[in-house]
Amino acid sequence: MKIKEEKYSGLFKWIAYISVALTTLLCLLPFLLIVSASLTRNEALVREGYRLWPQEFSLEGYRMIFKFPERVLHAYGVTGLTTVVGTLLGLFFITMAGYVLQRKDFRYRNVFAFLIYFTTLFGGGLVPWYILFTKYLKLTDTYAVLIFPGLMTPFLIILMKNFIRSAVPEEVNESAKIDGAGDFRIYSRIVLPLSLPGIATVGLFLALGYWNDWLLSSLFINDTDMYQLQYYLYNVINTVSFMASMGGNGVSLGGSIPTESMKMAMAIIATGPILLLYPFVQRYFVKGLTIGAVKG
Repeated sequence: MKIKEEKYSGLFKWIAYISVALTTLLCLLPFLLIVSASLTRNEALVREGYRLWPQEFSLEGYRMIFKFPERVLHAYGVTGLTTVVGTLLGLFFITMAGYVLQRKDFRYRNVFAFLIYFTTLFGGGLVPWYILFTKYLKLTDTYAVLIFPGLMTPFLIILMKNFIRSAVPEEVNESAKIDGAGDFRIYSRIVLPLSLPGIATVGLFLALGYWNDWLLSSLFINDTDMYQLQYYLYNVINTVSFMASMGGNGVSLGGSIPTESMKMAMAIIATGPILLLYPFVQRYFVKGLTIGAVKG
């Protein structure tokens, strides 16, 4: 019986390994196609379609995007600034909110928790939101308007609250209070070190949100020097597509316009840096997401 169980256990492991390998391959395949297409000559891409290996190697898509490299680098800088500052501030506020809401001695925690949850069901809409930031807060053409709206997300607050509740026993807080520790000392010395998986998970969500954002630039930014990377690339591809539709062969750009390979190159430029962030938080991500979502 034991030999039979070991046999089935080994078979199950092989099936699991093969399934994971196939799933990984299916996830990598679209990305490999995008990389290959970005390195393929536009005419070959239109004529032969997407291939896993470039049929006619060319960097024309990247050359077109980096025709004005200072603009691209500046957009990178704006996006990097908003991502770093927004993620750090968001982590501070969200962890503070999660810590307070899970404290049983906080008298109005259920009221505040309900109000936060209520905003996930109902919203004021885009127009009042736009009027608030432009007319009353007067944040048009400021970096604050690119950071402020994404600081506090109800889902992430609830996720963080549940994670802290499961990761930090109430007895630990009570023991620290008996020893004379204040609330902020408990938060900084006990709660944060024990909540690293949850912090990494929330930080990744925040960073992805800031990095991929383009809506705030389109609504509140008129100064082209303050465009985020995604919105800058969006404008570039719209301009190039318009020129191509008008039959423009690039009076100032020179040669035909590589619209298809340029789109793929933009996808690589926009997603490449943020992909490098995931391996550093991956070991925390699954634990933080599952514990914070299931418990509490």
